[in-house]
Amino acid sequence: MSVAKTSFAVFFGNRGFFPGSLMKGARQELVEVLHRLGHKTIVMDEKATRYGAVETVQEGKLYADFLRKNRGKFGGIILSLPNFGDETGAVAALEEAGVPILVQAYPDELDKMAPAVRRDAFCGKFSVMDVFCQYGVKFTALKPHTVSPSSAEFAGNVDYFDRMCRVVNGVKGMTLGAVGARTTPFKTVRCDELSLQKHGITVETYDLSDVFRRMDSVKPTGGDFKAKARCLKAYSNWCGVPGKAFARIVQLGVVLDAMVKDYNLDAIALRCWVEMQQQLNISPCVLLSEMNERGIVVACEVDVGNAVAMHALKLATGNPATCLDWNNNYADDPDKCILFHCGPVPQSLMTAKGTITDHAILANAVGEGCAFGCNTGRIAPVDFTYGSLLTEDGKLKFYVGEGAFTSDPIPEDFFGCAGVAEIEDLQTVLQTIGYRGYRHHVSVAAGQVAEPVQEALTKYLGCEVLRL
Repeated sequence: MSVAKTSFAVFFGNRGFFPGSLMKGARQELVEVLHRLGHKTIVMDEKATRYGAVETVQEGKLYADFLRKNRGKFGGIILSLPNFGDETGAVAALEEAGVPILVQAYPDELDKMAPAVRRDAFCGKFSVMDVFCQYGVKFTALKPHTVSPSSAEFAGNVDYFDRMCRVVNGVKGMTLGAVGARTTPFKTVRCDELSLQKHGITVETYDLSDVFRRMDSVKPTGGDFKAKARCLKAYSNWCGVPGKAFARIVQLGVVLDAMVKDYNLDAIALRCWVEMQQQLNISPCVLLSEMNERGIVVACEVDVGNAVAMHALKLATGNPATCLDWNNNYADDPDKCILFHCGPVPQSLMTAKGTITDHAILANAVGEGCAFGCNTGRIAPVDFTYGSLLTEDGKLKFYVGEGAFTSDPIPEDFFGCAGVAEIEDLQTVLQTIGYRGYRHHVSVAAGQVAEPVQEALTKYLGCEVLRL
């Protein structure tokens, strides 16, 4: 999977009595640095104002019009202060920008402090932040207070800001398909669609019976069936899986892919038991694994909340996400536990290619041989970010934290795809999750990005986030 880096609109703030050479150099340097870091940019024409920067309210209105004309071409704004800058012009330009804003100020150099070459952006950044606060303009300011665009610190700031923008722009306006009714015994995954909608997240519902009907129209002689069969054969080890079960899984895969395309879905929450096992004699786990690996978020057990959390983590990390159970203690280690699910873990999070098996747990209810499709294996050692979402009183309440999967062994007869997770002060984390009424599921993606995820969800999307 791949996640595109954010395109930025670049804004330059100016104070007229500072030398123009500072502005000209910044326009060239900052754009070159952003391109080198992999970001597309749009910049107001240099001839539109003095140096192409904003100093007055009127110039700010020109910049605001520039943004309106280019709406959709940028997902964030970098407000650069090569000198002190003008805070009033900045407000006029950006108060209706509608995307995250990163405030960057150039540092002064001790051997360039004479009036002809001094910047004073250190002070000017406070003025911009102050007036933005007065006007309610949301912005991001990172450490260090002043930073050169050519520095490693600035590259780190841009990386943070990029990840945060991807979450803001990707979660706001997302469409999620709830395929099938909520898995009946699991009230723990109940989610309020109206609360999600108020935060720009649309849930569309689809009946499982229609999915089964569409599967019957997918013929083994068709091109879509053959392509999906080749993909799945290469994706996992199918030795011992009945041909009829494989064909049914292929048909379901074709239908789910078509639904994503036809309904423009950003994520799916799927009812994965028990009708699929009873009526089709399959489990869809391997399809969830393969789709998540491609960056198409799919949560099992119609966990709409964790589908949203998975989508946010995928956007922030740039890596596939998965939904797991908080499942077992790990011996007597208080900071370790086993995270597990039946097989939706993307292959890039696994130690090796998975093996497709019958569902050893559901077999107790539906009988042996009636639930093939679990992509079993082990989760690879890697640092990760985890999170989850519940809706309560019209609010979206997330938690986010960071941990690491270890190389600690798990017994060979442990069913499914599992890994040992190590999380600092895990016992407090678990108590907090339980007392706050969060799910037994947790979303996970490789990479530690809890800070930009938290800022995106709270500051720009209006959610509550508990940092664990």
